Amino acid sequence: MKKILSMLVAMILMTAMICGASAEMIKDGEFTISFCTWIGYAPLYIAEANGYFENYGINPTLTINEDESTYAAAMFSKSIYGLGQVLDREIISYASGTPETVLLAMDESTGGDGIVASAEIQSIEDLKGKKVGLDTSSTAYFFFLTVLDSVGMTKDDVTIVDMDSDFTGPSFIAGEIDAAVTWEPFLSTAGEREGGHLLLSSADFPGTIVDVLTVRTDLSEEAKQALANAWYDAIDFLEANPEEGAKIMSEGLGLSMEDTLGELSGVTFFGREENAQFIDKNNEKNIYDVAGRAMRFWLEEGIIDEEIDLDQFINAATFG
Repeated sequence: MKKILSMLVAMILMTAMICGASAEMIKDGEFTISFCTWIGYAPLYIAEANGYFENYGINPTLTINEDESTYAAAMFSKSIYGLGQVLDREIISYASGTPETVLLAMDESTGGDGIVASAEIQSIEDLKGKKVGLDTSSTAYFFFLTVLDSVGMTKDDVTIVDMDSDFTGPSFIAGEIDAAVTWEPFLSTAGEREGGHLLLSSADFPGTIVDVLTVRTDLSEEAKQALANAWYDAIDFLEANPEEGAKIMSEGLGLSMEDTLGELSGVTFFGREENAQFIDKNNEKNIYDVAGRAMRFWLEEGIIDEEIDLDQFINAATFG
């Protein structure tokens, strides 16, 4: 994991030197927002299609980038000014020096991710000594550490088999590992292995896999608020017009309606009200608690070297 951080820092510095002269400069509300192909980010396409960005005086360009390893460097070099990404990974980027702030929470996984296990594993404690496949460079690792922590276990109690996320489900079905941290469709197909079953899902651990919209700190306060307002309008539209909203999102991501609806079944979006609750430190599992847990794990793992200032990292003014 130290190697991953070293590579990240090196990539940031190299990209900054190479791209510094040609980095995108924000002008008249025009900037780029990037994210991978995931339904949790897709309400941005509703904001674009319905003119909500324009209504608030901004004109962001939405781009798909499946290579998460380039996100921090792109933000650092001003190639992008906004990013949709899981909260726990952004803790790492911020700690490495990326000048960013969390604008709002976009969604959380409420059943779309989980752990599938063999027949003899019927509880979290039964994972002890077993081979568990997961991608330690993805949010699956944070999710798994949270699951273990809930019963007083650590990664040392299991044998982690680090593999690309696309291989965890198939490797479990093939009997190569005892359990896997994965997502749909592999959660539903665990039974293809005799005795295979869903041990638990992200619905059992709310406030863990949370996607956030981060922006560069030097984006103007007016543009930050405009972007947040456009997102909240998009969520309002989606709630009032679920079929039309799903169609816009599927076209934006290039997914079939079947795949779009499948992904939507395991996600809960955060609108204005949900963000206002999530930023409130008096509420259980607020954003500071989630970010603080991630920071603790990454410190223990040696992925980051020191605590970050969560009040600086999180732009509370745009939450709700």
